[in-house]
Amino acid sequence: MSAIVPALLGPQGTRVIPAWMPAPVEAARSVVLLVVDGLGWHQLQAHKKFLPTLSSMAGGSITTVAPTTTVTALTSITTGLAPGEHGMMGYRMDMGRQVVQMLRWADDKGDLRTSYPPEIVQPTPPFMGSAIPVVSKAEFDSTAFTAAHLRGTRSFGWRAASSIAVTVGSLLRAGHQFVYAYYDGVDKIAHERGFGDFYEAELRTVDRLIGDIAEQLTPDSVLLVTADHGQVHVGDNTIVPHPDVVAGVSYQSGEGRFRWLHAKGGATEDVLAAAKSHYADVAWVVSRDEAIDGGWFGPRVTDAARKRLGDVALLPFTDTSFEDAGDTGPFQLVCRHGSLTEAEVDVPLLAFRSNA
Repeated sequence: MSAIVPALLGPQGTRVIPAWMPAPVEAARSVVLLVVDGLGWHQLQAHKKFLPTLSSMAGGSITTVAPTTTVTALTSITTGLAPGEHGMMGYRMDMGRQVVQMLRWADDKGDLRTSYPPEIVQPTPPFMGSAIPVVSKAEFDSTAFTAAHLRGTRSFGWRAASSIAVTVGSLLRAGHQFVYAYYDGVDKIAHERGFGDFYEAELRTVDRLIGDIAEQLTPDSVLLVTADHGQVHVGDNTIVPHPDVVAGVSYQSGEGRFRWLHAKGGATEDVLAAAKSHYADVAWVVSRDEAIDGGWFGPRVTDAARKRLGDVALLPFTDTSFEDAGDTGPFQLVCRHGSLTEAEVDVPLLAFRSNA
């Protein structure tokens, strides 16, 4: 996933389209990269009848990053870096014994962008330093997360999803060779409603959106569609960590399907042993060093990124989630993501080329 933008925006004359890139991208005059938040490859395969336009496009699946969460994956897409380099290590991230919810860039006491400036937390310019046009929700423009992963771009915010295709078409006709677009509806519905009638209705909506964008393509331009992660249906299958585990835990970060436990001084091995004893049958239980050495966050993990991780990670491979009282929202999440199951890791990379 982190290689998509470098492959598309590399210096002229040295750019090589990799074999995993859908064939229509080769020699395209311009590219629209649409990220559909939360639409994993396996969910697409299971719901093809609701996605006829997307399903007819050329390409296949690629893998996203760890954790499989929006903060981390979108930053990898825009910067072209693995998480260990850009440092946005999860949904709720430890910034030095203060856990920050990175989409809101806040804790329970309020906004924290003054304490943790986005350009310092994530210092790499997106899109290889190019001021490319971004078509995303207008309400996101002023957020700290946008400053962290989209700063320096030119915003063309939308307030209704029907505006996305119109705006993309206008940008292409104005001569832009690369346009980045983002749509979050699938992820929101899956979280709130789970898989079912509402989810299927949303898939029909996003398929129409993709068709509308395709109709706006200029000659020899390509629509490239991907996602940041997939989803699993968790529902009420939540686990409150056992007292044997939390006895050695000072606080938690991450999210339900990639839960970081921050051990009290000297208690890491005890926490790891207790967690394996209780949860090895439902989750991968690993230490921070095991996750880093396993290459989960890429080949290089900076000192800053390493400090933002916990001591022990719990990643369910079953359809469950680990609860943390500090990780709550306005409603119970039905579908979730974050772990490294195929349903969460595999995402589409599909393309349609206009020859008109």
